[in-house]
Amino acid sequence: QVQLVESGGGSVQAGGSLRLSCAVSGIIFSINAMGWYRQAPGKQRELVATIISGGRTNIADSVKGRFTISRDNAKNTVYLQMNNLKPEDTALYYCNAEISIRWHLGPGNYWGQGTQVTVSS
Repeated sequence: QVQLVESGGGSVQAGGSLRLSCAVSGIIFSINAMGWYRQAPGKQRELVATIISGGRTNIADSVKGRFTISRDNAKNTVYLQMNNLKPEDTALYYCNAEISIRWHLGPGNYWGQGTQVTVSS
């Protein structure tokens, strides 16, 4: 069974930093895109950053210049380095991955359970 296990959330003051990690476990064939989304109370889930297997990234304008996404393909892990955090970054952060579990099957969309990031002013 494929699982995405997130870690690294917490509470920080504005201007602080956090690093989120998301590791894919289980028997898989390949991972295509990996990414992070977030959902604040009363708001829709929004894209934060994505990275494809070749390394190309897509970063939301709201976090560009402050957040960096990276991945370790050997460890099936994606990271989100968050610097200069702002109170508006407070949200539940979800890891997402497009995973093929068999060579002949198309990729499925998998989500982590979410990790809370709280930024106080």
